[in-house]
Order: sequence, then structure tokens, then C-alpha cells
Amino acid sequence: MKPLHVIGGGLSGSEAAWQIAEAGIPVILHEMRPVEQTPAHKTSQLAELVCSNSLRSDDASTNAVGLLHAEMRLAHSLIMKVADDHQVPAGSALAVDREAFSKTITKLIENHPLITVDRGEIATLPPEEWGNVIIATGPLTSPRLAEAITNITGAHSLSFYDAIAPIVYKDSIDMDICWYQSRYDKVGPGGTGKDYINCPLDKEQYENFVQALIEGEKAEFHDFEKVPYFDGCLPIEVMAERGCETLRHGPMKPMGLTNAHNPTVKAYAIVQLRQDNALGTLYNMVGFQTKLKYGEQTRIFRSIPGLENAEFARLGGIHRNTYLNSPLLLDETLRLKKLERLRFAGQMTGCEGYVESAAMGLVAGRFAIADYKGLEQKLPPVTTAFGALLNHITRGHIAIEDGTKQSFQPMNINFGLFPPIEVEKKEGKRLRGKEKILAKKQALTARALADCKTWLNEEKIQ
Repeated sequence: MKPLHVIGGGLSGSEAAWQIAEAGIPVILHEMRPVEQTPAHKTSQLAELVCSNSLRSDDASTNAVGLLHAEMRLAHSLIMKVADDHQVPAGSALAVDREAFSKTITKLIENHPLITVDRGEIATLPPEEWGNVIIATGPLTSPRLAEAITNITGAHSLSFYDAIAPIVYKDSIDMDICWYQSRYDKVGPGGTGKDYINCPLDKEQYENFVQALIEGEKAEFHDFEKVPYFDGCLPIEVMAERGCETLRHGPMKPMGLTNAHNPTVKAYAIVQLRQDNALGTLYNMVGFQTKLKYGEQTRIFRSIPGLENAEFARLGGIHRNTYLNSPLLLDETLRLKKLERLRFAGQMTGCEGYVESAAMGLVAGRFAIADYKGLEQKLPPVTTAFGALLNHITRGHIAIEDGTKQSFQPMNINFGLFPPIEVEKKEGKRLRGKEKILAKKQALTARALADCKTWLNEEKIQ
């Protein structure tokens, strides 16, 4: 049997390759690491988690990303299976031991009888003899392949910056000052309600910390001001520059937390750290992605109460992200309109986040299977998380500027991408306010899961 080719061994490419192989089709997965490294990756493992170790909320009834988790599980996602097997406590979120997660995925893929992993850079467009190819090279696509893609599309890729948060050794945190607690004591998957380490700041400490962030020396970049950040991953110092209270209402909000050492005193702001590995020896600073220089990070973050003697397993960093203007360039099954043998997946398509990237790898893989077997292409309904995200990527968010320029921005999965649903009453009671919003979310997710099951049953690609 002629193999299908997948370029890129991140979450998206790994998921696509797995779906294809599980359908009985041989696949060659091309990954350039470790032959060619990227500025952000640290290992040669497949599906390496570069930024956070969290796959975000696992609540499938009232959260859009939790719904996407559920749909991926229904579709036998490799990424979700391994995430569930290597989860670490994180309140209502699904977080994983990042090293065990990537090592397991690498082992499963390398040991699959229908998958061949080819290490080396693909520096040009795939040759015609490869036939249909999935390109899932992600935000850190090699410059030579990115140039080849740009040449064939005739359009420049858009860019923004992603930042990475520091990781702290747990035994260097002062637990006489800090305490364990999840916000509002929420018990998530594998959690206890005490899944975060909390560092309290009073008003003076907080204001001094914000000022230090603003004044701290930052890494500089060529044409820096011309490239925006992705709003879902703003550096901590950029948030600080937006106003003194910004952080206190963002990643440092004190709500839902009570100081175990001094319950009667309410902290003005709180820094949270989330477990990063199964051993519980590493914790990452939640929301503390940064472009501060390394020396400044150590100095400023050690001013946080409880972190005075913090030792860092990894300091924060920043890297450039790249994506296509997908609504203009891709068809509804993620194929390049100008060269239909090329199909794109993952963050290159304009989705943002680990889960979204893996989900589009899953969908692209299933589209490739249908192509290979000569089956009818069945799109996931737009009422599902799969379909809502795909619809955003291939048809949504096109704005006309000055009558000529069209633009497209990446987005995480959210309920705003779904067709609306009306819920006026529940058990005969008229709904208002928060109760109505909650009921709508529950109705949206119930509809999505039912429609996803129907789609998967009708698709019949396995």
C-alpha cells in the first residue's frame, strides 16, 4: 500500500498520523528534530509541550475546550488518551506530566506497525510522487519550508509572538508562606481541591512587583513593534503595562483563595503555581509567560513571597508564531486551493492552543483517510466543537479593510463559534442572567456531543 505522508511531529501531526494508521493505512511521519532544532523545543520527542503543561478545562458540559476534549475522546484521539493516562492535579483543568506525555506518544507512534518516523527537515514542497500530504509543521515551521509555502500560495503568512512561562523546583518554594489550594476548592480530574501552590502579596508588595515588571529589561527583536502578541498568551510584563490593576484581575486574582497560614487576612493578589510533572517536583508559574531577560526574571520573580529562594528548572522565553490566511487559502477540508494534494493541520491553519491544534490534526487525518479510500467527505456539523473550529478556520473571521485587504486572526475554541441555541425555560421556570447563560452552555454541549456521535457513526472511515 502506498503510504500517506505527514510533515511535522507536534500534537497535530502526531494525531493525524495516528488516525491514519489506525484506519489501516501506512503513514510516514516526518519530523526535523533533532537533525534541525527550533528556538523553543528542548527535546527530540514527538508532541513536545513547549509552553504550558495544561490542556485547559476538562468540563465538557459548560466549557468549549472541555467539550472539544470530549469529542476527541469519542474519536479515539491519541493525544487525549495519553493526556488522561499522564494527568497531574490541576483543579478543573486537564494538565499533564509533560515529559511522560511526550515520551509515551513518541513510543506509541514509533512502535506502531504502520507508522514510519523519518527524522530530517523537509525544506521544499513535498514531491508529487508522495501524493496527498498533510503539513502540520506548526508555528515554528522551518524558514525554507515556510518560504516554499509562501511562494505557492502567493500570500505572506501572518505572525505573532507566543511567550513561555518559567518552571520552579518545588522544594525551593517556601511552604511556610505559600499553601496548597485550587481556586474555590474545585476538584478536577485527578485533583483534590488543593492542586495549586499559592503565593500571597499585600498591596505594597503587589504594586512594587508590577513596577519591577514594567521597568525590567526585556529581550529585543527586529521589527518587534510590527508583530502583535496573541491575546491568549500575553507576556506578564505586557499585561502590567496595561494598568496597575490588570494582573490583579487576571492571572494574579485573589478570588476563591484563602491563606491557610492566616485565614483572616485577604491577600491583595496571588501568584499560582501548577504541578508540571507526575513526581510533583516541578511547578510552573501560571500566566507568567514572559520576555524578560533571564537575569531579570530571577531577580523579579524572587521578590514574590515564598519564592525568595526559588530555583528555576526553566526560565521563560518567547518565540515567533506563523499561520496561514486559511479562509482565503484552504478549502473546507483543509486542502490548499492552489495545490489540492497538500492539506494543512494544526496551528498553521489559524487555530490556537494545544487541544485545538490536535483536534485539527485529527480532523485532517480523517479527511485524508476518506480521500485515500475514495469515500465521501463528511464534514463535522458546525454544531460540534470540531465543526465550529473548522468553520472558523476555513470560512470565518474575514474582515475587509480599506476595500482591498482581507485579514484573519487565530482563535481558541469558544462558544461564540457555535450556532446559537435558545433556552428560555428549564423545568417550566423562566431563565434569566447567569442561570440562562449556564443553561445555554449546557444545551450547546449536549447538542454538540449528540451531533458528534452521529457524525462519527456516519463517517465510517475505519
